[in-house]
Amino acid sequence: MPNQPRSSALVDVRDLSVTYGRTRAVREVSLQIGDGEFVGLLGESGSGKTTLGNAILRLLPAPGAISGGSIHFAGRDITTATQEELRPLRWREMSTVFQSSMNSLNPVITIEAQFRDVIEEHTDLRGAQVRKRIAELLGMVMIDPSFMRFYPHELSGGMKQRVCLALALALEPKFVLLDEPTTGLDVVVQRSILDNVRSLQRQLGFAVLLISHDLGTVMEVSDRVMVMYAGQIVEDQRSETMLAEPIHPYTRGLLGAYADPRAETVEISYIPGRPPDLSRPLTGCPFAPRCKEAIDVCATEEPRLVPMGPGQAACHVAEAAYAA
Repeated sequence: MPNQPRSSALVDVRDLSVTYGRTRAVREVSLQIGDGEFVGLLGESGSGKTTLGNAILRLLPAPGAISGGSIHFAGRDITTATQEELRPLRWREMSTVFQSSMNSLNPVITIEAQFRDVIEEHTDLRGAQVRKRIAELLGMVMIDPSFMRFYPHELSGGMKQRVCLALALALEPKFVLLDEPTTGLDVVVQRSILDNVRSLQRQLGFAVLLISHDLGTVMEVSDRVMVMYAGQIVEDQRSETMLAEPIHPYTRGLLGAYADPRAETVEISYIPGRPPDLSRPLTGCPFAPRCKEAIDVCATEEPRLVPMGPGQAACHVAEAAYAA
């Protein structure tokens, strides 16, 4: 859509496609994330969530490649930007906490040295100024500054993950991608870290894209939630509305698998079958073979993501219901 005006969103993705050889991991995805917005991204393993996140940051591992569409960040087209052109944006404008990112800390240098590398590379701070900034950052994630002299192996898993969060916020970026930021941690620590993230996000005003399988947590901390299936966004709406009025049958299936343990009768449902093989051509709606509500058109025509009720969805069944 070359003549379509760009939105004022901080992150503006249009018709983005990503391939790994013959596999179309992301298929013509469009999304926008505004300044200071906290957005969740849900979906089964293999739905394309991490690939989409890496593409937005231009961190796709080989042989992944952007095969179509565009990515604009803060009004700048970064779809084909070189690594040198992206370098000033990284850490300062956009940053990330990867899945199991605590394992990415350098094991042979202290926490202070790891912060110092980032801060001195991208700012004019030196010496005692850097040490003061590190103390501030550790305090933000509820770690005593004395731990900056420790090595990663001397910290607990939760502390290492907090260090990674502090590193991501070191230069006060406008956008932070969190990809399963609490994987491998116990539920108490997970909740503490995500509460800390939400508090810092409100305080500092950066935008967040939170990728997770934990539907309950995403619904609770996010302003808006997108659901991904077979490389596409199939639903996008406010979290509280999605919880009360899910539009897509896939979203209802995901919600059905998340029971309230406080309920008098705990009922859990599941989605039969498995996602499609994205290395093969698809016909019709990718979810149709698993959908109990599928109608004839679902087998032949792929639905588009269009406004529906309070949000957006890509579903022939829902579209017919809202049109009625």
